[in-house]
Amino acid sequence: MTTVKRLWSLGTGRFGILIVALVMITAVVSLFWTPFDPGAVDARARWSDPSWPHVLGTDNSGRDIASLLMAGARTTVVVAIGAGVVASVLGIALAALGSLTARWLRESIAVLVDILIAFPVLIIAMMITAVWGGSLAVVIWAVGIGFGVNVARVTRPELRRVLHSDYVLAGRASGLTTGQNLTRHLLPNVAPVFIVQLSWGMAVAVLAEAGLSYLGFGAPVTQPSWGVLLSDLQAYIAVHPLTVVWPGLAITLTVLGLNLLGDALREAADPTLAERAPSARTHVPGVVA
Repeated sequence: MTTVKRLWSLGTGRFGILIVALVMITAVVSLFWTPFDPGAVDARARWSDPSWPHVLGTDNSGRDIASLLMAGARTTVVVAIGAGVVASVLGIALAALGSLTARWLRESIAVLVDILIAFPVLIIAMMITAVWGGSLAVVIWAVGIGFGVNVARVTRPELRRVLHSDYVLAGRASGLTTGQNLTRHLLPNVAPVFIVQLSWGMAVAVLAEAGLSYLGFGAPVTQPSWGVLLSDLQAYIAVHPLTVVWPGLAITLTVLGLNLLGDALREAADPTLAERAPSARTHVPGVVA
């Protein structure tokens, strides 16, 4: 509870929580209600300016942009959570194998992680989707695998550090197996680092899904997606620039909210960071670049 209070007391934490909550609530609400059918075409309402009842205007087919953004939030949440689950399982598995196994296997895992981490997440995702085709499931697995390697690289040194702690050695002496030590002592103690990485990974997933959909490697055109909407509207940016602002703003705010939430989680979990320079706490998701 102290960590939660400290997180809410931080401006970046409040902003991140509010943005993430807004996106999730929008995704849930869109399951039951949107102002208009996101797929409904109304040729008479093409390129309507923001006004009632189309509060954000319409696109070249007369579809309501606000409804498309709400439906696209579902895709964003599904990809972020799905990629987070895949990255968590893969990252923890690689970190555990790279920390608790025989030396030859530990070193092999470390070399494998170093090789895979040299490839940006988007490149890995594009290679996988180019082979298996574009779909949300492929995007989730591609981004999850790409960022799972990053999770493993950060979590493995923490596991190695905790592995030599007194309470872990005491647990081993009392007869705890490697698996029991992992679940009782190791994972709970690396949880703060893991949770921070997970929040950043979900931000990368949102950005990667939008980028892949924009390039035609992500969600199919029939699936509401902020990246697909941005790709559809960018051809008309010179004539109707405002329509492109809305999906771009949604992507930007969501990624910014998740990144700031990750920074705030790191600071809330480790109060000593508050004494350091602000530049030391700034995180840029370079794996996407």
